[in-house]
Amino acid sequence: MDTPNATSNDANLPGVSHPAAICRSEAVVAGGWNVRWTASTGSTNDDLVAAASAGAPDRLVLVADHQVAGRGRMERRWDAPAGANLLVSVLFRIVPRYPHALTHAVALSAAEASTRVAGVTPDLKWPNDLLVAGAKLAGILSTAGPLQGTPRRPAFVVVGLGLNVGWAPDGAVCLANLAARAVNRDEVLATLLTALDGLLASTEEALHERYRQRLSSLDREVRVELPNDRVIEGRALDVENDGRLVVLDSSGVIHRLDVGDIVHLR
Repeated sequence: MDTPNATSNDANLPGVSHPAAICRSEAVVAGGWNVRWTASTGSTNDDLVAAASAGAPDRLVLVADHQVAGRGRMERRWDAPAGANLLVSVLFRIVPRYPHALTHAVALSAAEASTRVAGVTPDLKWPNDLLVAGAKLAGILSTAGPLQGTPRRPAFVVVGLGLNVGWAPDGAVCLANLAARAVNRDEVLATLLTALDGLLASTEEALHERYRQRLSSLDREVRVELPNDRVIEGRALDVENDGRLVVLDSSGVIHRLDVGDIVHLR
């Protein structure tokens, strides 16, 4: 990415303005995305949470070439060589009844961008990993702001995405190794934001059904690794509107799980 020029009215926002990421698509510009760029930071999610707490606007997007404190679910470290992958977080201030829907929308948009730009069709693994032939392509982590209003909802939600574009660790995959042509991070981001516009305009019911249809975790045996070293094994039956995974264990007990890491057993 070329280093963009900062503007004086952007001084209170993280990073600097990054028009290169949005100029390829009028639909993205029309969507009102404010895309920012930074060469290096601790965590784009942390930066946007801080910006949101200070009053940053809806649809603020922060892209980093490198994160020194990037993390995934269960506090796992997420790292990549500088400039190799798409490391991006999005701030949402319009929060739906089920905030998980925003995370699902980003996951679906990342999958759509991978298909449009690189000809790759990932599966979704609950809660929001993107897989290709069982290998990880991308991971997503969300952070919710404080509850407010009636009914009580987060004041904002920040959704962070790490998508392997040009590099992948052992056991994972990247778009560059799967595509038939060169893949550019800016193009992936622009395509992702265009797809996200369409998903956010759909009903919650339609978005949830699209997520269910892309979810490869359903109707299969899984092992769910929970906090505090708890493990549940069973068949993943469904995912509910609030994002909880429904698992039937070998004793016939149904579990509704809102957090965890799963392994597809068969």
